[in-house]
Amino acid sequence: MARQDVETDESAPFAAPGGFAQRLRAGLTSPKPISFFLFLFIAATIIPAFAISIVLLQRNDAAQREVVNTLTEAMASSVAEAVDRELSGMLTTLRVLSTTPTLAADNIPDFYDRAKLALAGTGSYLILLDENLGQMLNTRVPYGTELDPTSDPRSAQTALDSRAATISGVFFGRTSGKWVFNVILPYLVDNREPRLLVMTRDAVSLANTLSQQMLRGGWNASLIDRDGTVIVSSYLSSDIGKPFFLDIDSGVSPQIARPREPEEGNFQEDSYVTIVEESDLSGWKVVVWAPSSSVEEPMRRSLRLLLGGSLIIIAIGMAAAWFLGRQIAKPVRRLADDARRLGAGEPVKAAIYPIAEVTTVSAALAEAAGDRKQAENEIRLLMREVAHRAKNQLTVVASMAKQTARNARSLPTFLDSFQKRLYGLARSTDLLIAGGATGVELRELLLAQIEPFRPDDAKRLELSGPHFRLASQAAQTIGLAIHELATNASKYGAFATRSGRLSISWRVEDEKLVIHWREHLARLSRRRPVKFGFGTEIIERMLGGTLDAEIERTFHRDGLECVFRIPVERVLPDRAHRAPDAGH
Repeated sequence: MARQDVETDESAPFAAPGGFAQRLRAGLTSPKPISFFLFLFIAATIIPAFAISIVLLQRNDAAQREVVNTLTEAMASSVAEAVDRELSGMLTTLRVLSTTPTLAADNIPDFYDRAKLALAGTGSYLILLDENLGQMLNTRVPYGTELDPTSDPRSAQTALDSRAATISGVFFGRTSGKWVFNVILPYLVDNREPRLLVMTRDAVSLANTLSQQMLRGGWNASLIDRDGTVIVSSYLSSDIGKPFFLDIDSGVSPQIARPREPEEGNFQEDSYVTIVEESDLSGWKVVVWAPSSSVEEPMRRSLRLLLGGSLIIIAIGMAAAWFLGRQIAKPVRRLADDARRLGAGEPVKAAIYPIAEVTTVSAALAEAAGDRKQAENEIRLLMREVAHRAKNQLTVVASMAKQTARNARSLPTFLDSFQKRLYGLARSTDLLIAGGATGVELRELLLAQIEPFRPDDAKRLELSGPHFRLASQAAQTIGLAIHELATNASKYGAFATRSGRLSISWRVEDEKLVIHWREHLARLSRRRPVKFGFGTEIIERMLGGTLDAEIERTFHRDGLECVFRIPVERVLPDRAHRAPDAGH
């Protein structure tokens, strides 16, 4: 009895009229509208997809940067090789000019004429220096013009001391009035003072070497000498002769470099991506560079597009959630009204709503209202029946009492007889109450179809053949045929006995996929199917008709042998048709 009282007390707040409404007003419960859960659903769908998209974009950007770096390194290497070819050609020309007889004969005027004629139209000029680094001739000016000492004494002295070919850096030539570079070759003859053959060119003439490369997306190229001075640049021709603006490390490529001293209005980026390639012949460096912002702009643009698209999708999703929430909340409120009418015992009519589940609940409420009405009617009927039976029982009891009293000789006799008759009435009453109331790998396909039928002994199944991928439709058709064969093998063939075994092999022969099915038994089961059934129809109609297969089926004394020859073009995926070796 105590336990019953406790349970009654715990359920009292909910059982009492208005108890749940009071808890809502008191803030003890805070249910959320269905729109809230729709918003959560949309967020749970979009946010992971957005995160995955960012990861994929980052990986794609990294792959694209790797490709760009590779192409840029190749471009820098190509520029360095082109510069080496130019310098090597100049050095070769110097060696040829050094063999001129007039130079050996010290006939300087005639040597001047021959050198000027040989270099006409090449953009190169010849200078002859004596042992004191004074100019003996310069094909830039007429012969006999008074000439100053060389404008690059350091490189000339290096060549004279080392007695080896030397390539200078960029310097300003007093005779030409331009930024130039020299290729110097010592001219050494026995019993004579050493001289230097110098081929000089304008630094800007190397611009063609840079312009031959495809520089896009903010990428530029600069050629700098060993001192870090710009020889030529694709960015600004005014940079020639100036120190290169980036602090680069020739041992690292690619690298992030920062400007040394940015000039006002020029090179205002904080960092640059650079790729450095050093010339083997001259020691010059080819620097291909681009602002970091230009390199990162594609990724930023993709992120902006992704973010914008995600915001649009989120806005559409929120609008859809709000609209759907209203469409769902309105029928739910009507259901709540129906539930209140049901509780009050009022009639409830079923309604059809756009949502099938809500319609089902409405029908259930209407049915429950009808059942309640019927139950109430039955209760009233039972109450009347109980009242009627109670009256009858009282009448019977009264009659029993009278009859008993009439025949009783004493009070104890009356009590004993009356009590026995009451017990009998009770048993009769008990009897009245009780009586009144859901591009495939061929090997995997074969294993998947045979697996349900294969025995535990792995040696009883042999698969051999090269990797071969099937088209989806072909895989389905071949899979049906293999399933039928495996079914028959389990009933009548290799898997129907304890010693039988099955070997399947495949190969590509004469542009055909040849599948060989061979069962081995001690003897062929007499229960093998003789008539052509549904399995045979599948094999012949689907393989033969759909895939143009040639089918050979032979019942040997020791088991069934089936050979299928299917044109490769009928089973390969579309991609494999474009790459014939993909399926072999």
